[in-house]
Amino acid sequence: MPELAAVNGRISPIDEAKISINDRGMVFGDGVYEVIASYRGRLFLFDEHLRRLRRSLDAIRMEYVEIEPIAEQMNYLFERAALPRAKVYLQITRGTAPRDHAFPVPTRGPNVIITVREVHEIDQAKLDRGVACITHRDIRWGRVDVKTTNLLPNCLAKQAALDRGCFDAIFVSGEGIVREATSANLFAAKNGGLWTHPTDERILGGITRAKLIELARPKGIEVREEKFDVDFLLGADEVFITGTTTEVLPIINVDGRPIGGGKPGPLARRMLALLTEWLLMNVDS
Repeated sequence: MPELAAVNGRISPIDEAKISINDRGMVFGDGVYEVIASYRGRLFLFDEHLRRLRRSLDAIRMEYVEIEPIAEQMNYLFERAALPRAKVYLQITRGTAPRDHAFPVPTRGPNVIITVREVHEIDQAKLDRGVACITHRDIRWGRVDVKTTNLLPNCLAKQAALDRGCFDAIFVSGEGIVREATSANLFAAKNGGLWTHPTDERILGGITRAKLIELARPKGIEVREEKFDVDFLLGADEVFITGTTTEVLPIINVDGRPIGGGKPGPLARRMLALLTEWLLMNVDS
């Protein structure tokens, strides 16, 4: 089946989808988004993604947007596309209005953009061997816990990593605090335990991150949601990133320095196994 788009309910092939040049998402980045992956014909942690969407909408003063009909549109488009392994991208903007920084008065209806595309799995070789990353100064705005479409700093950091032959960049504050990657959360392993930045306004609280923490603790894996610096990162036994389509990806080199033994470690493999086991038990075809 084809990859599909729906713009305010109008379904078309993705290349034929259209939005006004006065859309506030395009003009100002005035909108929020979510990305949800499917497994065995079901959308992974759909309700959790919708709860985060609600928080993002409320944070940018779009509390008037109703989630339920949008969720129905997403499910309908996903089922119509019938892709075996898909990612559903949702973007909700403050609507179409002449360019003005102030919110439109009266309030305009939102523009709701949904696409369903095939997931391109991470190369197995990267999972087996791990990837290299760089550190990058975090210049994002002060509320990255809100999943907005303002992603230019993320794009610049990602490209900086690619220009250096690396997979991704890890955001670091001016004080040297490690935060997350450009589109994934980050964990560091030390002495059998896991460290990850707390879910405050400086990182995006990942849905996969939360599920992994939930799965780890009953297995006796200590998870500490605490801040740590670059020295701690470089001295970790293991480092890995997590996300909706990333799942669990080991990092074996940062800024040209090997992490641990310079190869994926046992805790990253165990966390991926726990996630896979949970998926097989909870996502029915």
